[in-house]
Amino acid sequence: QVQLVESGGGLVQAGGSLRLSCVASGRTFSSYSMGWFRQAPGKEREFVAGISRMGGSTGYHASVKGRFTISRDNAKNTLYLQMSSLKPEDTAVYYCAVDTGSVFMASVAQDEYEYWGQGTRVTVSS
Repeated sequence: QVQLVESGGGLVQAGGSLRLSCVASGRTFSSYSMGWFRQAPGKEREFVAGISRMGGSTGYHASVKGRFTISRDNAKNTLYLQMSSLKPEDTAVYYCAVDTGSVFMASVAQDEYEYWGQGTRVTVSS
């Protein structure tokens, strides 16, 4: 069993920055690709960013590319999402997840992720 705990969310003005963290326990962190997803009120959950086992490959949703950076520190069992130039449309609950269904790079498909954190809320004011 894998447990994930996100932190770092909060209220920020448009144009500001936040850094989200996700600490994992229960399994070897480097065994799986990881991803960040988000869900805004009244909307479906969507893929934000993914990263491979060793952090060598990353992928982003087009809406955040160039503004967000995903990274991981396997020695600390921690996944990060650095968010810059935040926009009101970035407002959502952000979740980290473990991709146990893919072999290499993290998938954009939610059903490939078996373990999920409780989420951390990000609110961007205009």
